[in-house]
Amino acid sequence: MRVSSLALGLSLLLTAPVFAADRPTPLERAYETLHASRFVDLTHAFAPGIPHWKGFGDEGVKTLFTYDKAGFWAQEFSHVGQWGTHVDPPAHFIKGGRTVDQIRPDEMFLRLVVIDVHDKVAKNPDYVLTLDDIRAWERRHGAVPAGAFVALRTDWSKRWPDEAAMQNLDAHGVAHYPGWSRPALHYLYEVRKITASGHETTDTDPGLAVTRDDYTLERYLLSTNHYQIELLANLDQVPEAGALVMVSFPKPAGGSGFPARVVAIVP
Repeated sequence: MRVSSLALGLSLLLTAPVFAADRPTPLERAYETLHASRFVDLTHAFAPGIPHWKGFGDEGVKTLFTYDKAGFWAQEFSHVGQWGTHVDPPAHFIKGGRTVDQIRPDEMFLRLVVIDVHDKVAKNPDYVLTLDDIRAWERRHGAVPAGAFVALRTDWSKRWPDEAAMQNLDAHGVAHYPGWSRPALHYLYEVRKITASGHETTDTDPGLAVTRDDYTLERYLLSTNHYQIELLANLDQVPEAGALVMVSFPKPAGGSGFPARVVAIVP
C-alpha cells in the first residue's frame, strides 16, 4: 500500500501543470527586465511660486482637514492645467482636437530619444533645434524610431525653480531661452512619425518668439494630433538612446492640459 501511494504521488507530481513561476510569461520576463533597470524621474515637483507661462496665475493650496480635527489630512489644489511638468494635448491649441482624456494608454509608454544640444545652448540661449542636430543623432544611433518620445535636452531645467533665470529676460524685457524649429518638428512628426515630444522650457517656441506672443511651433505640433510634455527635468541623467519612458497624468474629461509624471527607464 505504501509503495502504491508513493507511486501515485510521484505520478501526480510528474504530470502536474507547470506553474508561471517555473515558466515565466513574456510580461513577467518584461517586468523582471524593467525592474532591473534604473528609474529616472523627469518631473519637477509643483508648488506655489514655480516657473510658469507668463499669462497664468499662481497655484493655491488650502488645507481642508487636519489630523487633529478630522483624523486625516486633505488638501485642495487650484492651478491651471498647464502647471509644472505637464501634458499639452492637441485641444490646447486646436479647436476640436483631442483632449487629455482622449490620449490613448499605448501613447504613454514609448522608446525615449534624447537629442542633446545643451553645449550649444550654453553658448547661445536662443538656440533652436535644427535638422543637422537630428541627423547627427541618427548618424550615431540610427533612424529615430517611429512612435518614439523625443526629448530636447538643453539643461535649461537646471535653472529651476528660479523664475527669472528660466525666463532670462534682457533689459528690454525680451526672453532668451531655447526651443524647437519648424523643420525639426516637421521631420520628427511627419517623416519619422514620432508619437510625442518634450522639452525643459515653458514653451515649444523659443523665448524670442514667445516675447512676441508667437506660438507658431506649438500650434503646428499640436495640429499633428500629437501631444507634448513641457518643463521636463533630469534629461542629463538619461542616455541619448536605449531608454524607455512612461508618461502619466490624470484623466480630466475634456481637459486642455494637466500636470504629468514622466519617468525614464534606463538600462
